Amino acid sequence: MLLYNLLLLLRKFINYQYRKMKKLVLILAVALGFLACNKTETTAKEFKTAYIDTAVLIEKYEKFKDEDDKFKVKSEELGRPLEAKVRAFQSEAQSFQQNAQAKGPQWAQQKGAELQQREQQLGMEQNALIQQLQQEGAVLKDTLISEVKKFIKDYGKKKGYDYIYGTGDAATILYAKEGYDITKDVLKELNDTYNATKKDVKVAAKEEEKK
Repeated sequence: MLLYNLLLLLRKFINYQYRKMKKLVLILAVALGFLACNKTETTAKEFKTAYIDTAVLIEKYEKFKDEDDKFKVKSEELGRPLEAKVRAFQSEAQSFQQNAQAKGPQWAQQKGAELQQREQQLGMEQNALIQQLQQEGAVLKDTLISEVKKFIKDYGKKKGYDYIYGTGDAATILYAKEGYDITKDVLKELNDTYNATKKDVKVAAKEEEKK
């Protein structure tokens, strides 16, 4: 069977891979679920405890949004050369069907074998692209999760918490008073830190352009 639908499948995969990355980040947010921050020898009543809605944190953390956008753009860019090859293949396959009877069985057999070989090559290229996007998405996901985990750990130490729990899509808390929710505070510091970093990068880039 000729590879008529490869272009459509490739586009669907790029969109799927983009959504999958976001879903995996949310699923693996369980890694943020429980962080012990400098536990001291105090009684249970003296523990300073709070929780974070990890789903909200991931949804509204600006770096996650920026990296999602970059990953989607990169996926589309990587897929364009293969899309062009697929379109060319589709055009040639249609021409083959139209000319097969007119040019005779010998031509049809030779051209059909050539198209079949190209179809297999396109399939291998598609699989290689899928594997590349999966690997890069996994690395990006792990990097972002590690960064947020470290930030929360440092935040907990700085604020003097004994425990910080996680809730949301990766729920580890069934009930907690609203006063223990520090999601907004952590989210604000995360975004402030990230935006300050982006600002420094832009300033450095402008200074480099002036040289």
